[in-house]
Amino acid sequence: MWSPGTVSAMQIVTPRGPAIVEVDEVPDPRFLFVLTHGSAGGVESPDLLAVRDAVAAIGGTVARVLQPFRVAGARAPGAPEKQDEAWTTLVASLREMFPGLALAQGGRSNGARVACRTARAVGARAVVALAFPLHPPGRPERSRAGELREAGVEVLVVSGDRDRFGVPDAADAARLVVLAGEGHDLSKNPAQVGEVVANWLCPRFS
Repeated sequence: MWSPGTVSAMQIVTPRGPAIVEVDEVPDPRFLFVLTHGSAGGVESPDLLAVRDAVAAIGGTVARVLQPFRVAGARAPGAPEKQDEAWTTLVASLREMFPGLALAQGGRSNGARVACRTARAVGARAVVALAFPLHPPGRPERSRAGELREAGVEVLVVSGDRDRFGVPDAADAARLVVLAGEGHDLSKNPAQVGEVVANWLCPRFS
């Protein structure tokens, strides 16, 4: 059983500035899982740490990415095209560091959108979308469901039933799990979030 140990931290330069990546390696990894945060968050949120622990326990080497806009101190990611450009560059660098490993990627909120938009470009086999922000609060007409439909790979969506950003339709993902009592931060029971993710990824990387 994997348990948290020493984390390798590195900087990866992208066209939009440096990203900081924290990697938890496991012995004989089955796959590489690249995970990132939301607009104003970081890689130490309880749900991301719980997902890291659960994924590592099933044999995934986990890279948690602090994106360039957050490294620069911004709370908004800017243009999606620029954010995606930075993401594809850093994932390509990580794949070179871990050659031969199948790739899954994911994120929470804005990071889930990035993971969906870039899945095909980076060669991901699966995407985990935590608290996918279906629409801005109170603006259901501005749906982002197309990003889920157009990911090009299987997507797991994990949402709380109290998420003010809305909950996607089950038809727009390979699997939708709605957790009772959870809001957008998925902080009520992070271990449950990790368990859902690991249970879904495990058979896909066996």
